[in-house]
Amino acid sequence: QVQLVESGGGLVQAGGSLSLSCTASGTVFSINTMGWYRRAPGKQRELVACITRDGITTYADSVKGRFTISRDNAKNTVYLQMNSLKFEDTAVYYCAAAYSLRALSASGTIVDYWGQGTQVTVSS
Repeated sequence: QVQLVESGGGLVQAGGSLSLSCTASGTVFSINTMGWYRRAPGKQRELVACITRDGITTYADSVKGRFTISRDNAKNTVYLQMNSLKFEDTAVYYCAAAYSLRALSASGTIVDYWGQGTQVTVSS
């Protein structure tokens, strides 16, 4: 019904930047809040950031001041600008979309659609 296609992952040195994008297609009218989760090996899935259709943002404490989430509703695209990257940011990053108008939870249980994931590796 909805497909999320991510791009922008890669390898970057600590202190560098990457920008992720995720474009939704299909019945996008049903989607409200979108965001990014990440999962590192051996760790819990973590909500990185989310943004409502109205532009209200939420960030994990670990990325505040370094990452910026934004969206372009006309393009059905959500972005994650990642600056001052740390080794600890290394993970598979997943785009997420939900029917919900609310901020996404840490567990991701209300997520209705997931992207395929894109690897972000930060070297030190």
